[in-house]
Amino acid sequence: MTKNKLMTREELRDRIISIAKPMLANFESISTPEEPEVEYDELTKFPELKRVIVDLLTHQFDKFVNSIEWVAPRPSTFRINLKNGQVFYIIYNKLSWIAQVESKKYYLRNLPEEQHAAEAIARILRYGKAEDTPVDKDEIGGGNEFGGGDTGGGGEETPEIPEV
Repeated sequence: MTKNKLMTREELRDRIISIAKPMLANFESISTPEEPEVEYDELTKFPELKRVIVDLLTHQFDKFVNSIEWVAPRPSTFRINLKNGQVFYIIYNKLSWIAQVESKKYYLRNLPEEQHAAEAIARILRYGKAEDTPVDKDEIGGGNEFGGGDTGGGGEETPEIPEV
């Protein structure tokens, strides 16, 4: 093709296809979502729930989710158990899905609230694994409400009161 010669319609089509094919192949390999390694029963029963979880956690949600439990029929409520021991809830409402993270509700119909919900989930994912360490009673200050095991006094015995 010379500098001053115009392309025919077929040449233009071939040129576009030759440029677009490699770009499209790259795009498809990047954007193809991965299927979760673990298949959750609740996601097969409620396919819309999967879309909500993917919106909040991306297609790689199975790396963070330990299990999904259907905990209430009305309104349909799902407990999402994370691998670090934290939980959040997804609730179906006629108008919108609701994510409840640390007792705060986010209405996922609104994009800003969906973003806030994703940030709240990211925050609880950062908490890490809850440790089950035994608590020593002496470390927390004994057994009374003021923080000490000692109830006062100088260590001497209490004098006996004579009977009348």
